[in-house]
Amino acid sequence: MKADRLLSILLLLQTRGRVPAHELADRLEVSVRTIYRDVEALSASGVPVYAERGRHGGIELLAGFRTDVTGLTADESRALFILAAQGAHAALGLDAALGSALRKVMAALPAPYRPAAEVTSRRILVDATRWKGGPQPAVDLDVLQDAVFTDRRLRLSYRHSGAKEPRTYTVDPYGLVSKAGVWYLVADRRAQPRLFRADRVHSATLLPDPVKRRPGVELAHAWEELRRQVEDRPGGIDVTVRVRRSRLDMFVRLNASSLAELPEDPGENEWVTVRLTYGFVPEARQLLQFADALEVVSPPEVRAEVAAAAASVTELYQRVGESRS
Repeated sequence: MKADRLLSILLLLQTRGRVPAHELADRLEVSVRTIYRDVEALSASGVPVYAERGRHGGIELLAGFRTDVTGLTADESRALFILAAQGAHAALGLDAALGSALRKVMAALPAPYRPAAEVTSRRILVDATRWKGGPQPAVDLDVLQDAVFTDRRLRLSYRHSGAKEPRTYTVDPYGLVSKAGVWYLVADRRAQPRLFRADRVHSATLLPDPVKRRPGVELAHAWEELRRQVEDRPGGIDVTVRVRRSRLDMFVRLNASSLAELPEDPGENEWVTVRLTYGFVPEARQLLQFADALEVVSPPEVRAEVAAAAASVTELYQRVGESRS
């Protein structure tokens, strides 16, 4: 850890020039005293580093001392600093490693590219989570990671959606995938690809046996196969609704995963026709949140479902009102 910290200090100084000791301490999560000890260690190893005290002081490398690592283009440099939401790195225990890696990359960039890369990291953010997704349950990925990186089999206690009790599976993992803020384990069970949502894993046990993957199949291939199975699953219900223009933007944001068709140019009409796809009829009850700003046009069974749900809500409030009067 100390060697990695010394390298981080060196790279920060090479990138930033003079840096106050307290700022280095904050960035590396150590005390100021530790930073000064590390500077002494760098100096003893031949690095021309010195400290100036006072209001405008700090720690600095001797002018002209640096190591340039070239080879990256300007676009490649910017691309490295467009990162997904840090929640993914936190779930894998890699937040600190990410910060350290970016400092090393920044110092290794050719000098003309550094300003653009730094601006990119401040101006572009990729957040893979869905709007109003609510807090995600805590996920312990430690054992799953161990299995993935050591090529070992896993025994899972796993609860399927809607099931009361978990079931036990022995699987051969390919890897972990984060999609829209949700972690999945991609694995074979009896030589067939399976998808396990990480937050439904009750317990995971690392087995001594090596994995038995299908020859020539990598994580990307297995994920693509499973993704197609989910997206091409038959039995979807096509639903047509009319939405008031004033609520259209909010409707699209909240129903992005179910949208099947949205007019490119809805014109100036008060009502806009939108088509959705649901897995089953009761799922359409969520449309009630738009009240009289939305009307289900078809199919009849979905229209009846939403109407029945609205009637039950009306009846509930009528009963409550009568009991309180």
